[in-house]
Amino acid sequence: MGRKIYIDGEFYEKDKARISVFDHGLLYGDGVFEGIRAYNGRIFRCRAHVDRLYESARAIALDIPMTRDEMAAKLREALEVNGLTDAYIRLVVTRGVGDLGLDPNKCARPSIIIIADSITLYPPELYSRGLDVVTVSTLRNHPNALSPRIKSLNYLNNILAKIEGLQAGVSEAIMLNQEGYVAECTGDNIFIVRQGALLTPGLHTGMLDGITRGVVIELARKAGIEVRETILTRFDLFVADECFLTGTAAEIIPVVRIDGRSIGDGKPGPITGRLLGMFRELTRNGGE
Repeated sequence: MGRKIYIDGEFYEKDKARISVFDHGLLYGDGVFEGIRAYNGRIFRCRAHVDRLYESARAIALDIPMTRDEMAAKLREALEVNGLTDAYIRLVVTRGVGDLGLDPNKCARPSIIIIADSITLYPPELYSRGLDVVTVSTLRNHPNALSPRIKSLNYLNNILAKIEGLQAGVSEAIMLNQEGYVAECTGDNIFIVRQGALLTPGLHTGMLDGITRGVVIELARKAGIEVRETILTRFDLFVADECFLTGTAAEIIPVVRIDGRSIGDGKPGPITGRLLGMFRELTRNGGE
């Protein structure tokens, strides 16, 4: 069946889903979004994603014309309309239609767009073999300029870093912050294992507060694994015993080489495998 896209109260066939060229989401990247997964007909961490969307919107003074409960209901409806049980949902809120100037007050009403479809970020074999990644020169946005905790439609910072990674022959890249510390990857958060402990950059380093990142921290603590949110350098990555990335689309994927250096024994590590198994069990059972 053809996909149906929700736009401002109506579902449209994919080839008829349109927004105005005067929408400030298109003209200026003025808006916010979420990427959300559904497993076995249940939206995973729905409330956490909706809450983060509304926090991002509040941070840019964007009033979403729908309550959080109504938004969650529309996400479930988008799954049902498209007959999907396992899906990726892209939820977008733009500033809406305005004029060619910057003034957001000229935009009468924000637009809400919901796309439910499938996604495969990495081929299955990479979950058993592991990724190669590189550190890139494009720095993560300075939090005082544009906070990375705002999941905005303006993703050019991430895209420029992604281009660097692709030019280096890898599919994901590590971004540093303005102080030279590890922040995150272009679309994923990053973890390392060192002497049995799980380490990940703290939110103060300037990064997106990932939903999957939070789930992994919860699972690790339940499993009795020490978790520390801290400052990490490239040196810390190079001497790690294990490394993996987390994200809504990626879930948990191991990293085996960084900047040409093998991590640990160059194979996905046992703690990474254990956490991936726990995560898949959680999603398979529709756990929240």
